[in-house]
Amino acid sequence: MKYRVIGLAGTFSALLILSGCASSPGGIYVPIGGERRAPAPPPPSTSTEPTGSDEAPVWRKSEIPDEPEPSPEAGESASPSYRDSGESLSPAALSLVREAESYLRQGNTSAAIAHLERAQRIAPRSAEVYFKLSEAYVASDRLGAAEQFTLKGLSVAGSDTHLQRSGWRLLADIRRARGNIAGADQAEARASAL
Repeated sequence: MKYRVIGLAGTFSALLILSGCASSPGGIYVPIGGERRAPAPPPPSTSTEPTGSDEAPVWRKSEIPDEPEPSPEAGESASPSYRDSGESLSPAALSLVREAESYLRQGNTSAAIAHLERAQRIAPRSAEVYFKLSEAYVASDRLGAAEQFTLKGLSVAGSDTHLQRSGWRLLADIRRARGNIAGADQAEARASAL
């Protein structure tokens, strides 16, 4: 009897799911039999004559004059969009980082992390913020998160060797604390190579 109830419940669940898919708004409805089709929507109006309504005229893409694409200037090249260095901190993000450092000195890691997460939302491409977040997570003994934030900081550090070196050393310390000696040695080697 137990299996029959589960079987009926499973069948009922499957029917509910399938009926939900068939009756979802915007779903495709294909009638069985008959050749009736839904009428096609009217084409958009392209006239610029006032129609008595407040709607703006609708333009087709082919009717809009093409603007020439800006060509790279003599000194510019069509290089990839990544940056050579991380994002510099705005005054708001810098203020949050300073407050977080103060909280870390006081031992209030949760407040420090909250401030650093706000700074990260303001400056999402700043390696400094990610490294500070790593330090805060190390202080709160959350080494897995600290390692991930360090790796993210390294990914946005660009070609700034000072930031990269400090990030690799931070990663080595975190990996060593987690017991990953081989990973720590690799990170140390990367820091020394810079």
